[in-house]
Amino acid sequence: MRDFYNRDISYLRISLTDRCNFRCLYCMPQEGIDKCSHNDIMTLEEVEEIVRQAAKFGIKKIRLTGGEPLVRKGIVDFCRNISAIPGIEEITLTTNGGLFTSYGRSLKEAGLSRVNFSLDTLDPEKFRKITRGGRLEDTLAAIDLALDLGLKVKINSVLIGGFNDHEIKDLVDLTKDQDIQVRFIELMKIGQTLDWDDSAFVSNKLVLEKLPSLEKLQVEGVAQTYRLPGYQGTIGLISPISSCFCQDCNRIRLTADGKLKPCLHSDTEINLRGLKGQDLEEALAKGIFNKPEKHNLDQGPSHSHRFMNTIGG
Repeated sequence: MRDFYNRDISYLRISLTDRCNFRCLYCMPQEGIDKCSHNDIMTLEEVEEIVRQAAKFGIKKIRLTGGEPLVRKGIVDFCRNISAIPGIEEITLTTNGGLFTSYGRSLKEAGLSRVNFSLDTLDPEKFRKITRGGRLEDTLAAIDLALDLGLKVKINSVLIGGFNDHEIKDLVDLTKDQDIQVRFIELMKIGQTLDWDDSAFVSNKLVLEKLPSLEKLQVEGVAQTYRLPGYQGTIGLISPISSCFCQDCNRIRLTADGKLKPCLHSDTEINLRGLKGQDLEEALAKGIFNKPEKHNLDQGPSHSHRFMNTIGG
């Protein structure tokens, strides 16, 4: 289905839970947040029905997110069920990797084809600091397993001034001998980062400055891709602030408590929970067609009132 601005909306990101085994600095407070109660979170059967209806409107790709999606019980069976829905062509996952080695093989067998791992630093102590307790070795082991399983792998690195901006080349070197993509994502003023100092917000132009030999490739979704000569993998730049890509955005989002967000940075949310049949179809159609033209990050902070862990990465 196309929205008012003639964009073909074919990608649904689903937050299965607002809970996470990490407490990343830019995502949620150290003490955590007021978690949704069990009764406030959609059942997997409810989510499956939304996916079934969304597929009728042309949704082809599903990304499972959180919080950390692997803390949600039943995720393997859920992945298997939605991969069997007519029209769904790809199931992907965004994870911090901490639990992936326990689920990776089963998820691959259930229909998972691609994994995005969050990895902002290759320094074990800095990794522990930014995740507030995570272990770098667990995420690296998870990446190795995903590659061994034949899953397509991308690594998401949020670029933060004064924290990991000097690690750009080290992170890019992960693509030297592996067909993976390291994606640098500009830090956005949303949720936990609203009060961060401006020095933390670094443009992706810094990547191009530090690596002038990068060869420009094609645009993949919202990422402009590059490759270092002789490297097997690629680099992706996702630049919502310095290079707005809203005109090419093809995604909508579903929160764990059943709200459809046509745009990550809009405060518009459409309740889908409890809707069935024609009511659900009408709500989905309304949300897709009325997707905002663009976000407001070039003018100020996000209009969304949620922390990122409640929206999904």
